[in-house]
Amino acid sequence: MADRVGILIVGAGPTGLVAAWRLDQLAQGEWQLCEAEAAAGGLAGSVTDEHGFTWDLGGHVQFSHYDHFDRLMDDLLGPDGWLHHERQAWIWTRGRFVPYPFQLNLHRLPDAERDACLAGLLTRPSGASPPAHFGEWIDRSLGDGIAALFLRPYNLKVWAYPLEELGCGWVGDRVALVDVERVRENIRLGRDDVAWGPNNRFRFPRRGGTGSVWRSLARRLTDRHPGKLRMERPLLRLDTARHLAHFAGGETVRYERLLTTAPLDVLVRRSDLAAELEPAVARLRHSSTHVIGVGLRGRPDERLADKCWVYFPDADCPFYRATVFSRYSPANVPDPERYWSLLVEVSESPAKPVDGSRVVEAALQGLLDTGLVPGRGSVHHVWHRRVEHGYPTPALGRDEALSRILPALEARGVYSRGRFGAWKYEVSNQDHSFAQGAELVDRWLRGIPEVTLHHPEVVNRTRSA
Repeated sequence: MADRVGILIVGAGPTGLVAAWRLDQLAQGEWQLCEAEAAAGGLAGSVTDEHGFTWDLGGHVQFSHYDHFDRLMDDLLGPDGWLHHERQAWIWTRGRFVPYPFQLNLHRLPDAERDACLAGLLTRPSGASPPAHFGEWIDRSLGDGIAALFLRPYNLKVWAYPLEELGCGWVGDRVALVDVERVRENIRLGRDDVAWGPNNRFRFPRRGGTGSVWRSLARRLTDRHPGKLRMERPLLRLDTARHLAHFAGGETVRYERLLTTAPLDVLVRRSDLAAELEPAVARLRHSSTHVIGVGLRGRPDERLADKCWVYFPDADCPFYRATVFSRYSPANVPDPERYWSLLVEVSESPAKPVDGSRVVEAALQGLLDTGLVPGRGSVHHVWHRRVEHGYPTPALGRDEALSRILPALEARGVYSRGRFGAWKYEVSNQDHSFAQGAELVDRWLRGIPEVTLHHPEVVNRTRSA
């Protein structure tokens, strides 16, 4: 016997929860949500460890392209539930801190590196045809000096794939282009130029980490619709021809339409479309992320006291980013007068393997080598989580693969959305994932076309009501 439901949602991350919230708003009660884990949040979840330290599953911050996302965030946590921050992002290279964006703050570099970066900007290669890959995009856009010193080594650390295997259509507002005269003036004046980017102001929950937002929404939905959110229900097998979803524990659900936020590669390989779609799925790439939280005694020294996060392009540490996580909220540590915390991230892929048994020790040594941690005696404890699906890689061939996979699923009533459901890095932040869930419901019930999934260049350029 199978339960019957009009709309089945798989995944209680931002996309799935917001789809349920939007169905509730539109008075559509024929839905059910199943989540593999015991708590809501997905990749936007948070963990409080046995020592009372809170950790996000990565260096998340909240900023938004959508007014309706902001309204929901305000509603879920209330006006006193948020802390607001001016972004203080830096790059550690050549034994010094350089403000982000790197390309606008070359005056902070040693003279030789500064001059090489400026010379590269002035002699950038050009081409009549579009760049063939992301590496070529970097060289053309910012020159070989900035490429060699920062953008190439840093992006290799983040993506964990050769840049020649990545496309560049995703870039949009993710990388700051430069006005050479502005760079020259910044050098002449020794002026920091830090306001660029959509996340130059962000907010963070006062308590409970980023996951508190999504746990709050899950509780609200549970209160309004008891029994519709079913936790610890991993999807085992999907029969798209018969519209049957089989879950752990023997539960089977017959659906009319299915929204799934499961990783697209995993979903297809657990479905009856696996053989048909495997050639396309095999073209998808992703990296995994080792998230390592370091609880520290005392207080951060003055070099870190004003910083939110730091990027690390150099080879003196394995991590690509370190977040001063206790700065986001004092409640992220049990006693802010006695403790502080750092959250570092290390990427992994078949092209960049990582020894999981040594990654924590390597990260600690990197924190010592870069001077972020004064000594091992200051380390209270370490928390480690490996996230298999960390970044959906914008690999060459990704769009062609998606153009094969997503329509084939939709022809069977299966709609794959969210960070790894849609597999589009350029629309994979929390606000984008929120919008994908809400917009799909509006497409189903109101006939309104989805914008976020199909037109990232539009939503990332403007705000939407």
